[in-house]
Amino acid sequence: MKLFSAVLLLFVTIINAQELFVVTDPASNVPAGSLGIRLGQSIFKKQMESGYNYHMMPEATLGINKNVMVRTTLFVSSRENQLNTEGASIYAKYRFLSTDDVQSHFRMAVYGRYSFNKAEIHQEQIEIQGQNTGFETGLVATQLIKKVALSSSLSFEKAYDNKPNYNFPENLSDYATNYTFSIGRLMYPKKYTNFKQTNINTMIEFLGQTLNKNGKSFLDVVPSVQFIINSQARIDLAYRYELYSSMMRTAPNGVYLNLEYNFFNILK
Repeated sequence: MKLFSAVLLLFVTIINAQELFVVTDPASNVPAGSLGIRLGQSIFKKQMESGYNYHMMPEATLGINKNVMVRTTLFVSSRENQLNTEGASIYAKYRFLSTDDVQSHFRMAVYGRYSFNKAEIHQEQIEIQGQNTGFETGLVATQLIKKVALSSSLSFEKAYDNKPNYNFPENLSDYATNYTFSIGRLMYPKKYTNFKQTNINTMIEFLGQTLNKNGKSFLDVVPSVQFIINSQARIDLAYRYELYSSMMRTAPNGVYLNLEYNFFNILK
């Protein structure tokens, strides 16, 4: 029985290793009964003035069962030259389709997020994950073929006033369509011998948004490298670069560093 459990864990590690994207979420969920703790960090260069914006996003993700997961995130920023807690969000995802084959699988899921934020509204881009109060709902599909994962999502995002002090500007679009496409590949190890081997994944992600009221849009690319240690710890390093934009964005280019640790079987 112990041998069977070890083989099963090794298979799960192999099949999911390259689905853990850095800035997008795949259709797969975290394992049922597990708790993931992540410290997300980013440093982005300001465009309108000198200096950088630092954002820290501690979050906790819980696998309710194999089809449902929930996540809470806290938003901390240095925009006022000191670290301030500006808001938080709650996220849920439901996987409604799952097909499995030898060395491949396909997943589809729906998700929703609600955020509140008290920071100043300072750009046309809508981003409820750290800047705007509002909600997002969407659909994501993920295909894994051997060592390569492909994932794409489409979502609707709506922004509200950042209470208590900042109303959403009437001259800006307060809702948008988001779209993403991600490719990830397991680079190391070439052959698995045990689940304690460090995985190295490389990936590239594309993130776009179109403001529905005026048609303004942007498209970013995010290349990254990822390390998964002992099947529990994870380190992400990525760089986000603006390929195109027709909207005003205060700091589109910067670096991500995520640190994560997972606790398995906390829910019996």
